[in-house]
Amino acid sequence: MKKLKKYRGVVVPMVTPVSKDGSIDTAAVERIVDNMARYGVAPLIMGTTGEGNSVSTEGGVQMITAAKKAAQGRVTIYTGLAGNCVSEQLAAAEKFIEAGADVIAATLPSYYALTPAQMENYYLTLANALRVPLMLYNITITTHMSIPLDVIERLSRHPNIVGLKDSENNVPRLKEALKLFADREDFSYFCGCAANSAVSLRNGADGIVPSVGNYLPQIYQDLYEAGINGNQAECERLQQETIEIGKINTTGLTLGESLAGLKVIMKMCGLCEEYMLPPLTELQPEIVARIREQAAPIVEKL
Repeated sequence: MKKLKKYRGVVVPMVTPVSKDGSIDTAAVERIVDNMARYGVAPLIMGTTGEGNSVSTEGGVQMITAAKKAAQGRVTIYTGLAGNCVSEQLAAAEKFIEAGADVIAATLPSYYALTPAQMENYYLTLANALRVPLMLYNITITTHMSIPLDVIERLSRHPNIVGLKDSENNVPRLKEALKLFADREDFSYFCGCAANSAVSLRNGADGIVPSVGNYLPQIYQDLYEAGINGNQAECERLQQETIEIGKINTTGLTLGESLAGLKVIMKMCGLCEEYMLPPLTELQPEIVARIREQAAPIVEKL
């Protein structure tokens, strides 16, 4: 059995539930977080699935406050930090921490292509300024950059940098990263590509970050526990099951559309409404109908 680190387990990149007017639906935040926490699953607020770039600082504070209230100390509150103005990011992070964020997970500023040295300097700036732990967040599909592993290794030695959420769909990179970090007690590796959850756990990952966990937290907790306990057959079975489920809100859709599709299913579960934050929009009726039809057998079992 893998030795468990402080930062570990299932961390779900939580959707941002909003009302028709775009305001944060705090009651829905509480429902979603409570549904996760009862299975020991933690939320990542304002990550990519949470439309993080579209949430205002005020909205983020409202979400974190509601999440902290619902969690009641049962799980860690991870909070995403995204943007292109570092001074504004630092100011927002301070407000998020005051509201109850336990860990800040930051993506690279993405307006300019950054050199490895600039990436490293950016994260050192955050790590030196924040008064809670920082997690590196690598997601090439949105930033169009990949943080090199040698940069991550150097950053991992900073006392306030506690882990990496790597959403790059690159299994060779994943295995190489885990050679570096699997046995490090002071640095955690979270696999942010849900389809690679089983292979990451088999190679020593500390956690997984699956978006479908927004409405199916238990199945991912079961997958995680099978993985860390060495039950590879069960872990792989659940991996294949979750891959098929994930296709319901992703097949034929862009990343942004898939997030809207996820909210369609969550509305079926009574967790939140389907409204999106600009520039993203709700889906066309025919796509909504297809998602509802395919998701119905799964929702009926909940």
